[in-house]
Amino acid sequence: MGAPLEAPLKAQEAQKALRETGVTIREATCDDAVGGVAPRWVALPENTGEVAALMRVSAEHDLAVVPAGDGTKLGWGSPPERCDLLIDTCCLLLGDGSAVDHSSGDLVARAGAGLPLSVLNSMLSRSRQELALDTPLGAGTVGGTLATAVAGPRRLRHGTARDLLIGITVVLADGTIATSGGNVVKNVAGYDLGKLFTGSYGTLGVITEATFRLHPIPAGRRWVTVDLPAGPDLPASPAKDTLDGLDGLDTLVAGLAASQAEPSAVELEWPDLTGGATVSALVEGVAADARAEAVRTSMDRYGSARITAEAPTWWSAPPGEEVLLELRVPPAAACPALRAVAARGLPARVRGSVASAVLLAALPEDIGEADFSGFVTGVRDDLRRLGGALTVLAAPPALARGIDRWGPSGALPLMRRIKERFDPGRRMSPGRFAGGI
Repeated sequence: MGAPLEAPLKAQEAQKALRETGVTIREATCDDAVGGVAPRWVALPENTGEVAALMRVSAEHDLAVVPAGDGTKLGWGSPPERCDLLIDTCCLLLGDGSAVDHSSGDLVARAGAGLPLSVLNSMLSRSRQELALDTPLGAGTVGGTLATAVAGPRRLRHGTARDLLIGITVVLADGTIATSGGNVVKNVAGYDLGKLFTGSYGTLGVITEATFRLHPIPAGRRWVTVDLPAGPDLPASPAKDTLDGLDGLDTLVAGLAASQAEPSAVELEWPDLTGGATVSALVEGVAADARAEAVRTSMDRYGSARITAEAPTWWSAPPGEEVLLELRVPPAAACPALRAVAARGLPARVRGSVASAVLLAALPEDIGEADFSGFVTGVRDDLRRLGGALTVLAAPPALARGIDRWGPSGALPLMRRIKERFDPGRRMSPGRFAGGI
């Protein structure tokens, strides 16, 4: 008779211990599910010390922990094998109780992981500075952006979150607080925590604070946009007599990337793979108007280019959210990657950075499991031959159950060793990352 009571009693003990940390704990609801897996409890810590206390209790009671920001990417990655405690970082502040420590003279800012990027940039804008990250969802927190390694159009000029990160504070699975980079308190010897935790999907620990290198807000911004026709209607390059639409796109993007106008981003919108595409280049900084005019002149041979002071409505937004794929290839292979998508004959919608060759493709929500699996497998094989990869960022569990969301990786043995080093008990977002890490 004692066995059936064992699990409830352990749960009660764990819940009691969590509440004794002094952190706000509530029962989880269906809205807190991570990839369809519902946690038992949600904790709302207010600083790094409280996260450490939660992690020590979790280690003692063998609780599986998943960190979360504003929830915009909780459906990304593989569903966790189990989830007992969701740590909501929405209330995390710095040690002194502030939201941001901004050293404007040094172009550096330190922020709590739960701070939305939009709020951070609003605060920085008072000093005419910004964190030059624009995520594909137009939302997200500091910690969530790092954990999923997302980056928007301006990655071409400013780099990704990993490039702009100069310091990080994390809490490991056993409750140890570790910091690397700026203002080091306790370092984990031999590891660059910023690079390891960026893109780790919460499988190594909880990010609580991050320090970034900032940029001055540009004096001006202009977008130059052109609509490309479908088929062989684009002008030929000197090397060829005829070009199809993607060859023309290839030539256009190569010219923009090498332009002395130095665009900060070159983005593609291709809503219908049987129709035309739209390309938009962002020029920002000094003499933005004159530089945008130079870009417009070069783009005019592909269509009637136009200059605007506002971004296109689709700029920095995903092409879809329910079934979303990420394609990464070497920059020279962007157009072959688009051909690989179009060759599958499915109604995909593609957006992304053609100059950086990081593209997002959305498929219809009602796509069948066989069609989805065939699309992912086929495009992934094509991209591998191009030196690239495909990741399924988001898909309903029932649709994605027959495929590997992450695909093969030569770095998997090393990733497994790092996971064993940081989380030997497999309690941090278990199974969320590549190879079931």
